[in-house]
Amino acid sequence: MLTHEQIWHTIDRLATSFGYSPSGLAKQAGLDPTTFNKSKRFGPEGKPRWPSTESISRILGATGATMSDFLALVDETHSAPSGDVTIPVIGFAQAGAQGYFDEEGYPKGDSWDEISFPQISSGDQDGLYALKVSGDSMLPLYREGDVLIISPKSNLRAGDRIILKTTGGEVMAKELVKQNNARVELRSLNPAHENRKIPLGDIAWMARVIWVSQ
Repeated sequence: MLTHEQIWHTIDRLATSFGYSPSGLAKQAGLDPTTFNKSKRFGPEGKPRWPSTESISRILGATGATMSDFLALVDETHSAPSGDVTIPVIGFAQAGAQGYFDEEGYPKGDSWDEISFPQISSGDQDGLYALKVSGDSMLPLYREGDVLIISPKSNLRAGDRIILKTTGGEVMAKELVKQNNARVELRSLNPAHENRKIPLGDIAWMARVIWVSQ
C-alpha cells in the first residue's frame, strides 16, 4: 500500500528531476503555487492531506511524464535510497559509434566522465549509465544538455521511454508503444519526427530511461 509520505516524496522527486521546486511544478501545471507546499500536506490537527488525482494528472501533463514514470519513482522512494553511486556519462555521438557498447547495451571501457546518482536497492542499479542529450530531436520533453539515466536491466513495458540502438548504429529515444516477436512500435517524443516500426532483427539493444536530470 502506498503511504502518504511516499506519494509526497515522489512528487518532490518528480519536480526535482524536471528542474522545478514543488511550488514551481505546481505553477507550471496551472495549479496554485502553494498546492505542494509542506504546510499543505497536513491539516490543522495533523491529519494527513493527500494530493488529488487531478493535481497528479496535471503535473504529469506539464512535465510530459507518464504514470509509469510516476510509479517508478514511487518504487524508488519505497526502496529507500542510501548514498550515491558513480555511473558513467556518455554523449549521444559516442552512443552511436562502434565499439562503445557491448551486445547487451552496456558501456565498454573506463574512460568515461562520471556523475553521482542516488543509490537504489534494486537489481536495476547494476549497469546504470547516463546519456547526455544533444540536438533537438527529443524536444519538448528532453532538451540539449539534459542527462538521462539509463537502465539496461529494467523490464520494458508499453508507455516506457527507452533508448534504442539499431544494428546500423542509429541511436534514438522513443516511447515504447508495443513489442511482439517480429518488431517494436515506437512513438516519437518530438511531434516533428515520425513514429517508427522496427523489426527485432534490426535492433542491437533497448534500455529504459528511469530518470532525467534537467
